[in-house]
Amino acid sequence: MTTTRTIRLRRPLLAGTTAVAAMAVTVGFMAATPEQAKAATGPKLSLVAATGSVTLTSWKEDPGVYLDLGTYLTAEGTPLELKATRKSYKDPVTLTQTVFEGGRTKAKTLPRGTVKDFSGLPGFAEITVTDGTGKVVVSRAENFCPNNASGRVRPDAPSTSKYPESCPTNPFTLGSVWGVEKGWASNTYGGSYTQPVKLAAGTYTAKVRVAKKYRDLFGIADRPATVKVTVQERSWQEGTGATPARSVAAGEHAGHAAGGEHAAHQAPAGHAGHGTGHAAVPPSQAGAPETSGAGPSYNVGHGPLKAAPPALPWALKRQQAARADLRAGDTEGQTDGSRQAPALAPRAQRPTGTPSVPNVPKPDLRSLPAYGITISDGGQDIPGKDYLAFSANVWNAGPAQLVVDGFRSPGKAKMDAYQYFYDARGKQVGYTPTGTMEWDPRPGHVHWHFTDFASYRLLKADKKEAVRSGKEAFCLANTDAVDYTVKNANWHPYNTDLATACGQENSISVREVLDVGSGDTYTQDLPGQSFDITDVPNGTYYIQVLANPAKRLKETNLDNNSALRKVVLGGTPGRRTVTVPAHDLVNAN
Repeated sequence: MTTTRTIRLRRPLLAGTTAVAAMAVTVGFMAATPEQAKAATGPKLSLVAATGSVTLTSWKEDPGVYLDLGTYLTAEGTPLELKATRKSYKDPVTLTQTVFEGGRTKAKTLPRGTVKDFSGLPGFAEITVTDGTGKVVVSRAENFCPNNASGRVRPDAPSTSKYPESCPTNPFTLGSVWGVEKGWASNTYGGSYTQPVKLAAGTYTAKVRVAKKYRDLFGIADRPATVKVTVQERSWQEGTGATPARSVAAGEHAGHAAGGEHAAHQAPAGHAGHGTGHAAVPPSQAGAPETSGAGPSYNVGHGPLKAAPPALPWALKRQQAARADLRAGDTEGQTDGSRQAPALAPRAQRPTGTPSVPNVPKPDLRSLPAYGITISDGGQDIPGKDYLAFSANVWNAGPAQLVVDGFRSPGKAKMDAYQYFYDARGKQVGYTPTGTMEWDPRPGHVHWHFTDFASYRLLKADKKEAVRSGKEAFCLANTDAVDYTVKNANWHPYNTDLATACGQENSISVREVLDVGSGDTYTQDLPGQSFDITDVPNGTYYIQVLANPAKRLKETNLDNNSALRKVVLGGTPGRRTVTVPAHDLVNAN
């Protein structure tokens, strides 16, 4: 199946969010039936309601109500931990459950077809809404991301959850980890990825239950949660200072609003990765346009979160218990995952001494195939031009972080960049010069870019270069969780947006970090994220995304840096078209 795009790229709409504050709810666990308990081999899961009644708002400018009912899935005994993976884009997504028994873990393969992507469990929550007469006015099923807005349900639960805070939906995601921590609850509300429902002002009763296939799969008791719902109608123009739930105030980022520790699924970002600053927008403009190219990525725009504390992997803990003489740590060229991540702050001074590249773990940069592909034009800035715009992502498969510092000599326009290397204790043991950083003042950027991080090329059918994009400089940020199942993946990367990285115009030094398992997406609405195809003939081409093109960065493998995406150009000048064939099983333009 192919997708033909003839739509002209519009100015992107700004991202929005529906933030749900984390709530600690006191609940009693409702045990499963004896048959369910006998069949269950995982955690004790329950569906609970944090409150018996909620008030929802229907905005006149964006008619509809979002069913954030305050229902949660709680986990007791052991965490609910799931891993979604695919071997390649030719293989379907498979799901396994990590079962914790007596200090040991084992992987339990769940039925094939349980999930089709990485956005969570489809059709998990079944919602029925009735009016005052008992008439059913809403009946729908919603997906559930176990990493959704979470909170503890008892004071002796772990103080933090080890699981990621969102589920990725980048079309080229390779692996994801989902979990509800022991003693925690995860919101079943799907956030802004759900569609609003038409409900007039009034009072209703909502009943939420877990779908039978998941009750059978995880041993969850069939005890629906009932919530009284009051719908009030308001206008965004009332002048009360309040903004709709799906808009984001200037300076905040989709997902975690300022000061919020946790949030629900984030709204589809207009720039699912790097983009312009946010501003309050009417609810009708809060979502990303279909042509934005931003496949929704829940791991975009987190607020400033503390990095997860260093911890030994489960397997190593078990080995240590069995062998008192076993010690954690890295050996030459390999790591067990216990290495502490270096601080995000750049070093105060540029490195001195002789550069060296020690035999310690290094990053492995890989490219994802291009997506979000569409035809754009120069608009008012460059009339009469045709552009092939696209989104691109370069990610780090590990097993070590990519850490690059830039240092500025007084009065110089560019910074000198250095790559750093660390041993098992997190101590810097080497560095090497690796190019420069430059200030990019263009709208949508306005930060320091590391040069030669990646390169974009449009190749002919014979794979020879036709056009090269002028963009080869990037600010590194962990915008997308590409594969959190790889060794040493950091499930809580810090710099997930541009508020925590890339510096300011007057910065004297900058540290940019690409964490293991995460990738950096640049979407097609940004300057330079396109090819000028005005004079390019119609025909078959390939968009090449090439990581580390000059091979200045030191990696574990330089043979997997390129990714190709086939496109077919057609149309006439001013009315060019692009057809994007599926990439194996991934049918995303």
